[in-house]
Amino acid sequence: MTHNRLESPLSITDTRSTFRSTRPGTAAIRCGLILSVFSALLLAAGPARAQSETVLYSFGSQSGDGSTPYAGLILDKQGTLYGTTYLGGANNEGTVFKLTPSGTETVLYSFQSAGLIYPYAGLVLDKHGNLYGTEPYGGENSQGMVLKFTTVGDATVLYAFGGQSGDGLQPNAGLVFDKQGYLYGTTVYGGANNMGTVFKLAPSGTETVLHTFGSQSGDGIYPFDGLVLDQHGNLYGTTYRGGANGYGAVFKVTPSGTETVLYSFGSQSGDGLYPFAGLVLDKQSDLYGTTLQGGANGYGAIFKVTPSGTETVLYSFGSQSGDGYGPHESLAFDKQGNLYGTTYLGGANGGGTVFKMTPSGTETVLYSFGSQSGDGLYPFGGLVFDKQGDLYGTTLIGGAYGWGTVFKLTP
Repeated sequence: MTHNRLESPLSITDTRSTFRSTRPGTAAIRCGLILSVFSALLLAAGPARAQSETVLYSFGSQSGDGSTPYAGLILDKQGTLYGTTYLGGANNEGTVFKLTPSGTETVLYSFQSAGLIYPYAGLVLDKHGNLYGTEPYGGENSQGMVLKFTTVGDATVLYAFGGQSGDGLQPNAGLVFDKQGYLYGTTVYGGANNMGTVFKLAPSGTETVLHTFGSQSGDGIYPFDGLVLDQHGNLYGTTYRGGANGYGAVFKVTPSGTETVLYSFGSQSGDGLYPFAGLVLDKQSDLYGTTLQGGANGYGAIFKVTPSGTETVLYSFGSQSGDGYGPHESLAFDKQGNLYGTTYLGGANGGGTVFKMTPSGTETVLYSFGSQSGDGLYPFGGLVFDKQGDLYGTTLIGGAYGWGTVFKLTP
């Protein structure tokens, strides 16, 4: 199997450092280590797909605007979209933004160097309309924070990591709520072994480390994405490395903090390797996700893991002409059980794709980015559905000003 198709996400700090040194309006757009490897693909010619894609918003359209959105979006009941940008804003250190269905954008909050810098993950809404997210570098200990935002832009630090022995460090992913209002998430580093944690945060701001990775033989290490909850309160996620073979793992953590490695990647020929994205659950409690590398062609895979830990590779990227590769974010289900997602690279134009996979494993590239003038490029985040079945997401760069977009796709 080929194990080196893409740069390791463990170098993503260097990638972000490259972005930080470049402010909106600069002629050259540099996209760090991952993009530099594939920059020759950016302007490759290719036909547009049949699906209808609309650029709802191009970042950089107004003074103080955000730029470079790594994360996907969330929708409220009125169809308003919320998200984060890694750069831009009043201090060029990232924003929280709001976008109406008609495409009107408002910067709700501009991060600043006094402890609040560079948001990487997306947001989650509570029932009162407040937004919650993580930031990996700021806080009083410079090891990341959990933040709460109102929809008018007021920010509160709920928790700053690194303030106690064995605490998690540098939360890279978004959060998930349980029914009691507790928040759960992961940190890439920290814990007793400095290999990451699963944490629980009470509404009052009290944090508990539920699991420290690397605590048992064959454990996963370095969880880059967030968690999914089942109806019993169990948490599931992925680690980018570790497991029995060193290529990452799928894990389960009970509400009391007991962890089980359900599957170690690299356990069979053609298996996926290095899962960067999180998981989604179906009604049968089967887990679905993607790997950044591996699969039959070395370009990543879509997999299924049963509650008992049996894994099936449903699709290997690179299996057809114009296919995408390099999936970085979690998948989304429609009502018929089809899965939708993005690939950061590949497609007809080399700028990434939106894809659909049926329950039987048939994959279709719905859209190849770079198919029209002013299009977005490199969708790093995942997708979200509205009530009409339209899909929304972000692209890291591209758009009218080169600093990323929010797009809508009608399948």
